[in-house]
Amino acid sequence: MTSAALPEAVQCKSKSNVKYAFTCAILASMASIILGYDIGVMSGASLYIKKDLKITDVQLEILMGIMNLYSLIGSFAAGRTSDWIGRRFTVVFAAAIFFVGVLLMGFAVSYAMLIAGHFVDGVGVGYAIMIAPVYTAEISPAASRGLLTSFPDFFINLGILLGYLSNYALARLPLYLSWRVMLGIGAAPSLLLALMVFVMSESPRWLVKNGRLADARAVLEKTSATPEQAAERLADIKAAAGIPRDLDGDVVTVPTTDRNSKETRVWKELVVSPTPAIRRVLLSALGIHFFQQASGSDCVVLYSPRVFKSAGITGDDQLLGTTCAVGDSKTLFILVATFLLDRIGRRPLLLCSAGWMMASLIGLGTGLTVVGHHPESKIPWAVALCIASTLAYVAFFSVDLGPITGVYTRCHYLANVHSE
Repeated sequence: MTSAALPEAVQCKSKSNVKYAFTCAILASMASIILGYDIGVMSGASLYIKKDLKITDVQLEILMGIMNLYSLIGSFAAGRTSDWIGRRFTVVFAAAIFFVGVLLMGFAVSYAMLIAGHFVDGVGVGYAIMIAPVYTAEISPAASRGLLTSFPDFFINLGILLGYLSNYALARLPLYLSWRVMLGIGAAPSLLLALMVFVMSESPRWLVKNGRLADARAVLEKTSATPEQAAERLADIKAAAGIPRDLDGDVVTVPTTDRNSKETRVWKELVVSPTPAIRRVLLSALGIHFFQQASGSDCVVLYSPRVFKSAGITGDDQLLGTTCAVGDSKTLFILVATFLLDRIGRRPLLLCSAGWMMASLIGLGTGLTVVGHHPESKIPWAVALCIASTLAYVAFFSVDLGPITGVYTRCHYLANVHSE
């Protein structure tokens, strides 16, 4: 091979490696599609669940809101599971939990059975929330980490859109069948995910943690732009895992007692006596996650049909059709965020997003107040303000506060861990 041809070959290999990292990130992030679909489809299916099962508003609110409690169980369990069987097979396990939960909800004949299915499904949601972003961050090269770690958020929004579209497409089925098909059809992507995940490589961090240096080196060489970058990433991971940089070989024995003592030390440093770097990460993560949830995005997404109904839009077709516009807005603007995160930066986008979200909520509150004071007649400008404010709110949430929460937390964590 001539010297002139060598740079071109290296460049082709670099592009191939980046594409492979993208593929792994996309496949792992597909778990988020199921999560988004569950959120989106429940907003419309709830209209028919209430009519068919004849449940009260309180029971419906419990059904829709208790997901956050269920997902905590899955999130806590996912950390231990992923350390035990690996990130890749944890994605498969999450897909299996989704599959069982969705089938239980689809075949539910009572409110109790629906709650039970939602519990299983919620545990799967917790697994997906934890494992997809973690795997994506660990497989991604530093230069593309901002872009790739925004993939789970993009797929959540895509899943929400698919849930809205499913509501609209299946709303004309008989009442007893419509919401069951809406919920049950979510089993298909779960099964597809479980099969496609075998194309993925295991996380190099998990491989190093378990002493499989040769396998980790092979994965890093497939997901890094250059061999030098792969070697540098491997050295950083070994240092974070407590393995000497000069220790090499195909398999390295990492004593179980060392792993257990290190895990205990990590929890102690995190909760009892955190270092300044870890304290910054902890406060930043808790703060940004709190404000993301406190912004009310889940309420807007889950109750968007009721918001539009309060604004004066009547008829299921009109309600669900307008709701589809919410999904379109979220999905379109998450794409905008995907390409801006690494160019503009996290903090400027966050400040801009928060300001416009506040303005949108003020507009929505104003429109609903005007409509509420004139229940007998529709006021076109107030209805239009409600719709526009809702679409603007979800758009600006998707531009930054939605994806930035995971991206900022994971990237900030990795940067501080390496600096310790």
